[in-house]
Amino acid sequence: MIKKVLEKILAILAKIVIKRYNPIIIGITGSVGKTSTKCAVFNALRNKFSSRQSFKNYNNEIGVPLTILNERSPGKNLLKWFGIFLRAIFKIIYTPYPKILILEMAVDRPGDIDYLIKIAKPSRSIITAISAAHTEFLGDINGVLKEKQKLATRLDYSGWAILNADDEKVLGIKSRVSSKVLTYGFSKNADVRAIEFNFNQKLVNKQVEIKGIGFKLNYKGSIVPIFLPNATTKAQVYSVLAAIAVSITFGINVINVANNFSEFKILSGRMRPIHGIKSSLILDDSYNASPKALDLSLNTLSQIKKHPEAKKWVVIGDMKELGNQSEDIHYKFGKKIAQMQFDYLVTVGPEAKNLSKGARASVMNKENIFEFNDSTKAKEFIKDKLGEGDILLVKGSQAVRMEKIVETIMKHPEHKQDLLVRQGGNWKEKL
Repeated sequence: MIKKVLEKILAILAKIVIKRYNPIIIGITGSVGKTSTKCAVFNALRNKFSSRQSFKNYNNEIGVPLTILNERSPGKNLLKWFGIFLRAIFKIIYTPYPKILILEMAVDRPGDIDYLIKIAKPSRSIITAISAAHTEFLGDINGVLKEKQKLATRLDYSGWAILNADDEKVLGIKSRVSSKVLTYGFSKNADVRAIEFNFNQKLVNKQVEIKGIGFKLNYKGSIVPIFLPNATTKAQVYSVLAAIAVSITFGINVINVANNFSEFKILSGRMRPIHGIKSSLILDDSYNASPKALDLSLNTLSQIKKHPEAKKWVVIGDMKELGNQSEDIHYKFGKKIAQMQFDYLVTVGPEAKNLSKGARASVMNKENIFEFNDSTKAKEFIKDKLGEGDILLVKGSQAVRMEKIVETIMKHPEHKQDLLVRQGGNWKEKL
């Protein structure tokens, strides 16, 4: 009851602020890459406009209004909530307000996008990808598409839909929007296209060194080279391409935007390369997990060089919110992991055990498959069994707390506050 009252008050105040200052709103949704894309858009526009981006993953019925009001959630402290409402009244009267708001808009249930765009209707909408994430309340992938596409189909004629040309379901939205459209991706039909992709890495003794990703941006025949330091996956390139597409809608020169990414930082827990003990390399993808994201992560792991004596590990926790498709999705990924011929599979959590079943039913050596109920137990096993120069992909949904494994095997745990997700607040006390 109290939560609903807070939501109602926040929505009213946020709407008033939007009407008062009339910022340009960029909305971002999709099954993967929302936060990375949000940060990339902010980075692309930072030299041209005063902008504000969603704080962390403030992307729901509470987080979006808080971003509009430039506030942080005080949790269950009602007195601090009252302070937020009081400050909002003064902000309605006057406050320096950014020209652009960059908002993540998440979907868990039908109607979520409707609710959010009634508070802050975008003039630019980015849809990153559609997969079977959050199907617990949306039924299936078509239910996910039906809800998320609203961010583009509800745009005014003068707006811009920024669509991923490499995702068939996202590209299909193009025929259903009345606004202007820019597409991005690696495919030939993308308006903003990445070509000559190069994953820059080298093997020094048994230690893998990730330099980053280089590619060339092709827009209307203009070719611009871009290098993303420490990047490991095409998912990070997609975020940059989406951001460049948005900047084009503002008439910004693509060369100037490309220069903004020379020091672009990879977010914690999103395929961030971290040096581990015993000269190992950790691909820290512990922020969250969905089928689409896992597919991209596995492909990256397969491309990384290793010493002939080193091993590749897939360390995967539960993928949550998949509803009645969970067992089947996990099982199929287990078979895929086996067929990709990785050396070890470690699963964490009850749903991830179906990964093990799939791997055992395929070609993977059963002696190289290990199951754990939680990350606390898994981390000690991995630490003991880890070999020199091994490479590990560590991924799982937030509830499984896979960052605990990364913390245990990283070479410099004293840097965990800067490198890992969920290091603040009361996260450390949660199991």
